[in-house]
Amino acid sequence: MMQNIQEKIGYTFKNKKCLKNALTLAHGGKSAPYERLEFLGDRVLGLIIADSLLQVHRTEDEGDIAKRFTALVREETLATLARQIHLSEYMITHEDEMRENNSILADVMEAIIGALYVDGGLEAACAFVKPLYADLLARKVEPPVDAKTALQEWGHRHKLPLPVYKVIEKTGPDHAPHFTMNVYMQGYPPVKGQGSSKRHAEQDAAATFLKEHIND
Repeated sequence: MMQNIQEKIGYTFKNKKCLKNALTLAHGGKSAPYERLEFLGDRVLGLIIADSLLQVHRTEDEGDIAKRFTALVREETLATLARQIHLSEYMITHEDEMRENNSILADVMEAIIGALYVDGGLEAACAFVKPLYADLLARKVEPPVDAKTALQEWGHRHKLPLPVYKVIEKTGPDHAPHFTMNVYMQGYPPVKGQGSSKRHAEQDAAATFLKEHIND
């Protein structure tokens, strides 16, 4: 299994335990080995994508680059890329439902990037990330706007304070949580969103608000 995933990644680990840790999920109430690598990989991914965007979109201002950045590092994008390399097949877990959880897939992708950085430095992480993201980096002519950004901009146009997001319910086990989140805008009733992470639930709440009030 380790040989196959290394072929998918395009890198041979000197320390195979590092790769195994990136792929090992929590079970039996224990903490997940991948979590520390995911924390690191999130930062490494951010650096690589930010630098790549500045190189590809040389004439865009910081605001447009920031919108592209948010779209590229969000959970949904990472989960899609994880499925492209069939990452779920290599996850080490006793709970198969975790293999299709977007939040878990995104986190393990970041853990892989963290493991590459630990084992081979920034060069190894870049060699994996840049080809994977090559099409996405330049695909859209116009920079994408995520729902939270769109809501913030809509509120600004209507001279409203920034939206406030609040968790109103969290269900499910720690390894596969489900969040219900309200978004509050001055003068409007709270609007609910749901997702497998706080970030996803916030995006869902913002998107729902825009659908309900975008024509106001």
